[in-house]
Amino acid sequence: MILRLPEQATIRVGKLGVFPFPAGWYAYVGSARGPGGLAARVSRHCRRSKRHHWHIDYLRPQSELIAVWYTLGPQKQECKWAEALSDLPDTSFPVSRFGASDCHCSTHLIHFPTRPDLSAYRKLVREPVSERLLPT
Repeated sequence: MILRLPEQATIRVGKLGVFPFPAGWYAYVGSARGPGGLAARVSRHCRRSKRHHWHIDYLRPQSELIAVWYTLGPQKQECKWAEALSDLPDTSFPVSRFGASDCHCSTHLIHFPTRPDLSAYRKLVREPVSERLLPT
């Protein structure tokens, strides 16, 4: 998911604690393997008000969900995608372990001062990545 945080915010992220989130752009990586698949997961994340289940649910009320970058297939890609996003220029990592409590990645939330570049990202992952723009 590609999100924009219009201004700096201090947010409690469940059991992880309270963190400052700089204004800017964020890429959050996850999978959509539950009932309803990608459509159901994106629909849930489009809602700002909901029970907090995932780390991203704490950031969503203050951020705008701009787009979803995705692939469809049987393999989990989230760790590979988080690593590739980390390799894009000007990244930072505001919260260690965000979205990565079930793997060994340092984080699944990457901050960018400007909107991340999908074409540069596609080159890093070396696979077709689709984009769905969302109304804000």
